[in-house]
Amino acid sequence: MTDQAPDLWPTIDALQTWLDANRPPDAADSLLLRILKLSEEVGEVAQAVIGTTGRNPRKGVTHTWQDVEAELCDVVITALVALRTLTPDAREVFAGHLARVAERSLGTERS
Repeated sequence: MTDQAPDLWPTIDALQTWLDANRPPDAADSLLLRILKLSEEVGEVAQAVIGTTGRNPRKGVTHTWQDVEAELCDVVITALVALRTLTPDAREVFAGHLARVAERSLGTERS
């Protein structure tokens, strides 16, 4: 595990660029597929939660809460890459949306 996390937006930009450079030549629907990838990642979160709680009697306990954490991180990364694919202004779009959600949920008297 690293003590120093990479800077979020430059890393998201680099991942989006890498995906573009390594997509199959006939992958014209890369934005659509990146958005659909979110469903796959969310399914992996669900699978990890079920595996952590042992709720599938056929499989028992197959995951840990650390697995759930990792899968949730994959969801966030996948969503940010999809947003960056949709708009080069992903950082600003996300910051603006986060500010609106915070204002709506927390009001103006935030600490």
